Amino acid sequence: MRFRVSSQLEYQLEDPATFFFALKCIETNGQHIENESLLIEPEADTDDFTIGVGMNRFTRIRTSGSGPLAIRYQADVETSIQLTDVSSLIAEGPHLLVPDAVPFLFPSRYCQSDRLRQQAVDLFGHLEDPHAIASGISDWVFEHVTYRSGTSNEQSSAVETLEQRQGVCRDFSHLAIGFCRAMNIPARYVTCYSHLLEPPDFHAVFEVFIGGMWYVFDPTRLAPLNGLVRIATGRDAADAAVCTIFGNPVLNNIQVACESLDGEFAPITRDTLHAANQVIALL
Repeated sequence: MRFRVSSQLEYQLEDPATFFFALKCIETNGQHIENESLLIEPEADTDDFTIGVGMNRFTRIRTSGSGPLAIRYQADVETSIQLTDVSSLIAEGPHLLVPDAVPFLFPSRYCQSDRLRQQAVDLFGHLEDPHAIASGISDWVFEHVTYRSGTSNEQSSAVETLEQRQGVCRDFSHLAIGFCRAMNIPARYVTCYSHLLEPPDFHAVFEVFIGGMWYVFDPTRLAPLNGLVRIATGRDAADAAVCTIFGNPVLNNIQVACESLDGEFAPITRDTLHAANQVIALL
């Protein structure tokens, strides 16, 4: 599958500021960037680097004055997925995990799995295998948390989302990740561009590690799972935030788009996977 992704962010600066942007898509075994561009107006002091367990790509921008600042990113990206029958998944405990998956068992800044352990056992302890648990967690979050913009902020955590029962995609994924880790399933946070997401925006989903592969879930059910283009991966939004700012600029405008370049697009959703008894991985 091929997608054209784009994002535009416009700020008003009053004082010097430093931005860490994760707007650029990453390269994986199944995701390849055909071309991309990043424009900054006016020109500013920048440098690019990779960091984190997902080798996320960051652009650091340092501004020294006041006035408007615009950042525009566009890329054509080829993605691949893998569909697997649930019956073929192999359950494995922490004692068999590959080292790369181990960090995603631990509590993190926004996913306090140690504080969610009893609730997780009470809600999902009757489920027998990792896929059933992860699927049950994703469904429970969808059914019991209301999607509502403006009800959370960059400080909101999984515990607060459980208490308040409302939030946005970031909060849905944090809560699901916290529950999964509390049930001894490695889980990680993914930011992405999303085809057919309404309204268009950056999106967050989560992945769980089962039988040597990461499988993706979206507890908001707002976007098809085969229309996701990976930007960054991490333990939670602290590792994979689209933008981290040191300073006090004001965001005046944001535009995000993800367009299919293949013509007809057949969405794969939670319901189509459930009907086929399959799970999906972003390669």
